[in-house]
Amino acid sequence: MAATAIPIDTLPSINPATGEVLAQIKKTLPLILPEIVSRARIAQGLWSKLPIRDRCGKLDSLRERIMASRQELADVVVRESGKPRAEALFADIFVALDSAEYWSKNAASALRTRRVPHHSTAAKAKRGYLAYNPLGVIAVISSWNYPLAIPLGQIIPAVAAGNAVVCKTSDLTPQCGLLIEELFVGAGFPGNLVTVVQGGGEVGQALIDASPDKVLFTGSVATGRRVAEACAKKLIPSVLELGGKDAMIVLADADLEVASSAAVWGSYTNCGQVCLSVERLFVEQAVAEKFMALCVEKTKKLRIGLGSDPATDVGPLIRPQHVQRMSDLVHNAVARGAKVLCGGKSRPELGANFFEPTVIAGVDSSMKLFQEETFGPILAVQAVPDANEAIARANDSPFALAASIWTKNKTRGLALATELRAGAVMVNDAISYFGIVEAPHGGCGASGWGRTHGQAGLLEMVQVKYIDVDRLPRREKPWWYRYGADLQYAADAFLQFEFSSGIGAKLRNARNAMKTFFRDHGL
Repeated sequence: MAATAIPIDTLPSINPATGEVLAQIKKTLPLILPEIVSRARIAQGLWSKLPIRDRCGKLDSLRERIMASRQELADVVVRESGKPRAEALFADIFVALDSAEYWSKNAASALRTRRVPHHSTAAKAKRGYLAYNPLGVIAVISSWNYPLAIPLGQIIPAVAAGNAVVCKTSDLTPQCGLLIEELFVGAGFPGNLVTVVQGGGEVGQALIDASPDKVLFTGSVATGRRVAEACAKKLIPSVLELGGKDAMIVLADADLEVASSAAVWGSYTNCGQVCLSVERLFVEQAVAEKFMALCVEKTKKLRIGLGSDPATDVGPLIRPQHVQRMSDLVHNAVARGAKVLCGGKSRPELGANFFEPTVIAGVDSSMKLFQEETFGPILAVQAVPDANEAIARANDSPFALAASIWTKNKTRGLALATELRAGAVMVNDAISYFGIVEAPHGGCGASGWGRTHGQAGLLEMVQVKYIDVDRLPRREKPWWYRYGADLQYAADAFLQFEFSSGIGAKLRNARNAMKTFFRDHGL
């Protein structure tokens, strides 16, 4: 990396492909976070009073703004993250545009007040409604690997639902963070409604200490634990997306040409720095040799280089320590009996952050490659005797974010998908569900809790309120005071009328049951 003096009150924007310091971005002082959150509350109070269709109209303006500046946005994503430009367009820009377009058209219907049917006889004299109120100020603490797609995919539905957002973007991609706030300002959103703060863990901690109404965090398990602890102390609800160890299961009847291409892309896209990367691949023994040969052949054809070069397939890792970690993971696996089929080495002649796309076979659960999130360009393969064994081994992980199954038999694929412990399972595709705005994203276990995206993600942004309107407002309710032996008898008759399985028992108790509704309360 280039040796450059970095002021202590700024964040360097560094190109991971070259080590060049692109800019110095001013840090947010932790001590001003309470004031930032306070200003966001004032803005949110006014914003939430706007009709939701007016709020959605602003999302149209945001989409137009993103579309008009898509080339500039892609440039910054490529320079700060190192990913190929095609990936910046397909992932970051597409997800942001699609989220803005979808919620501009669908947030109003998704959050409209709706009737709640009552099945119980006791509740027939009532009319129930569900209403969805904004939470207030939502804190988004985001990641560097998709510096536009991840935060915008959360901020957009949050503001559509009537919230304000204070977003701490990653300290590794500060220029992308600046662009996010500029997009909302340029689209005409009120001041202080969407605020981006810059800094490291100290700013994230200060943001939680400022008591937002909810925290959405994307990042590592270790940091997620600290976020959860900080939120718990203040009883702040949270959504945590802490990464994955996603399994890909290739059955003997799969189209091996297609599945091998998917495995290669699913392992190396964004240089493997994806929470949904294919990190554990289980292939049935009958086709394992052929499948691995195809993976090796295709991996060797990939071109490594600068993300700004249209010919590049795989860019750099984000920082040098990530390169060292890849080397350590490969060495650990080889020492325990795994075999590197191709790659496995750093490429210092290209730059400090480059590591070869790697296929490694004979990996098992004793190795760090199957225990820890890799977050790099390593395709780890294990042959298994059959699908049942593949499912068992795939589920043998503390992570449970997503998975994929590859088979020509759709019925079998759907059946096996129900057996996998994961927040999402794709049959004959991998990763791309993240780009489907209706699809909820999230996992359980070490992968965190809660959901983003889709209806489930939108409901994380609101307080669900039940409203009950009594249709007989001038009558005292049967269960009110005063009590007595007659009420006990009538109450038991009502239970028999309501819940007995036979029609005879219901009819025998109907008259006495009605006494609960028509009685003198004696008060």
